[in-house]
Order: sequence, then structure tokens, then C-alpha cells
Amino acid sequence: MKLIIQIPCYNEAETLEVTLNDLPKHIDGIDEIEYLIIDDGSTDNTAEVAKKWGVHYVVRFRRNKGLAKGFMAGLDACLRNGADIIVNTDADNQYCGADIERLVRPILDGEAHVVIGERPIDETEHFSPLKKKLQHLGSWVVRVASKTDIPDAPSGFRAYSRDAALRINVINDYTYTLETIVQAGRDKMAIKSVPIRTNPELRKSRLFHSMWGYVKKSVLTIMRAYLMYRPLYFFMLLGGIISAVGAAFL
Repeated sequence: MKLIIQIPCYNEAETLEVTLNDLPKHIDGIDEIEYLIIDDGSTDNTAEVAKKWGVHYVVRFRRNKGLAKGFMAGLDACLRNGADIIVNTDADNQYCGADIERLVRPILDGEAHVVIGERPIDETEHFSPLKKKLQHLGSWVVRVASKTDIPDAPSGFRAYSRDAALRINVINDYTYTLETIVQAGRDKMAIKSVPIRTNPELRKSRLFHSMWGYVKKSVLTIMRAYLMYRPLYFFMLLGGIISAVGAAFL
């Protein structure tokens, strides 16, 4: 059984080595662990830091393409290199590397195809009260759209079986986290959540520049995913809303 841990990176030379040092070297039930980074058009020496550390695979983009495309490129490279399980984590050491064993265990035990790490959002000090509320709200919307019970949909700390990775396809340019849960739920994949720990913040998040931008992009991502998997229901709902608004002005 081969595990490949992938890390999407964009100008992560300062934090990458900390993250890599925290990754597990052995997990019971796993015969081989390898490491892969996706260098998403970095202008610093991210790739050199990874190679010096001993990362097995480096996928490089000449220009920045965004988190979603980096994630998919990583999945493809992991599959081509024989991964039976793929774990995705962040380069800023947000997640505790030792908890990767918690992520892969349900897959090893045949209980899940996809496992999402549930962060202690309400106890995370560097999350503002507004961000905590938005995280909970966004996760609730994803649960409704995907018909799953995942409590932390935006979490990027997750594991995929080989079969699940072969079936995943992200079409938006923003992030993979929400769309892949909707897709997994609608495709009837076995998806499970496990509690995980987080580390102190090393740098500010680069995924969004404002709360409003985060909300807007997240809503659009969920709507696109829902439109793809339940188009008839989506257009019926949209038509009902437009009809109700029109009737209100009659």
C-alpha cells in the first residue's frame, strides 16, 4: 500500500521545510510513503527547498494557476506514480502532520473513499469570530448540497483512495475543497470526517483577500457544483424564486 502526501505551494520557501519535517515517515498498514509538491508558479526558491529536503516529486507550473488546478495536477501526478492513497495538506503547517494517520485509517479499514479533517474551528485563536461563523455557515450549505454530514467543508486536510481520486474532477479555478465534497456526495462515495489538530499560524491565509471575496467565491463554487449534479432541481428552484419575486410586484 503506497501513500503519497501532496502539498500545493505558492512562494512557500519560508514555511515548507517546517511542514515537511512534520510529516510522518511510517504509518501502520502503509508500506511506502512518498512526498510531492505542486509549485504553482512560485517566484521564490520553493522547488529548491523541496528538492533539498528530499521530496520525491515536484510538479511545476511556469505561472500561477490557482489552488484548484494545483490540487488536480497533484492528484494526477500521484496517480501516475502509483499512489493507493493520496493525502493533501497545506504548506503553511496549519495541520498537524501526525494526524495523517487519522485521515488514512478509515480508507485502510475500508470504511471510506474520502476522509476530511475536521478542525477545532471555535477553538482556533487566529480565526476571527466572523470567519468562524462563515466557516460554519459554508459547511452547512455544503452539507445540504452534497447530502453529507461533513462539519468542516473548507478543510484542505484530507485523504482520497485511488478510486476516489480517479473520479474527482474540479472545474472551478478557485478551490477544490467545496466542489469535491459536493461531487463525492452526489456520486455516492463513502465520505467521512475525523477530528484533527491544528498548529499555530505561521502566515496569513492567501486564499482570499477579504471576507466578502471569500463568501462570494464560495457561494459561486457551491452553485456551480450543485448546477452540475442537480441541474433540474437547480433551475426549478431558481425559476420558483424569480416567479415569487415577479408575483410580489403584480
